[in-house]
Amino acid sequence: MEYYASSSAAVNIDRKHRHKCRNICFATMGVLLFFIILIVILIFTVFKPKNPVTTINSVTLAGLKLSLDLTKFQVLFNATLDVDLSIKNSNKVGFKYADSTAYLNYRGQKVGEAAIPAGTISADDTATMILTMTVMADRFISDSNFLGDVWGGELPLNTFAEVSGKVNVLNLFKIHVVSTASCDIIVFLSNSTVADQNCNYNYEL
Repeated sequence: MEYYASSSAAVNIDRKHRHKCRNICFATMGVLLFFIILIVILIFTVFKPKNPVTTINSVTLAGLKLSLDLTKFQVLFNATLDVDLSIKNSNKVGFKYADSTAYLNYRGQKVGEAAIPAGTISADDTATMILTMTVMADRFISDSNFLGDVWGGELPLNTFAEVSGKVNVLNLFKIHVVSTASCDIIVFLSNSTVADQNCNYNYEL
């Protein structure tokens, strides 16, 4: 009887131990599941990835030299444009972007460019920069429309910038995002001014 009672007590203790372990396991799984659900909710609400907004605020003609060489029947042309660019990060976490480039186009052909150095923008912050573009005069002059535009006193140009990078959500997920800005402008050669700026913006996750 004494042996039976001892065995029964051991079984009860073992059963209680297994029951306790099972409760701890369920509690741990419950807490883990709670945190997983919380993280998912945060990712799709507070930390939902948002596209950065790249904006070309203005384009200024910093220098313009235009002359006619009658002896060689050539147009001598040189110009520099300053592009005021801003990148807004609307995310609740930092946005890290890679080296990028802004381009200057004339009738579909690239005639200038400026580097956008890699950087990081804090949450809900905006980075601004002035990019200086020196035009590639030979590409202007080789275009058959150039002389006509010069005589007309107006140069139709396009500025295009693309910024790509990653948003690091809770140090768990890195979401790739791309932001582009494209502006059509007119340079008036008579008074060296820029006008008629028409911009389009696009954002991709």
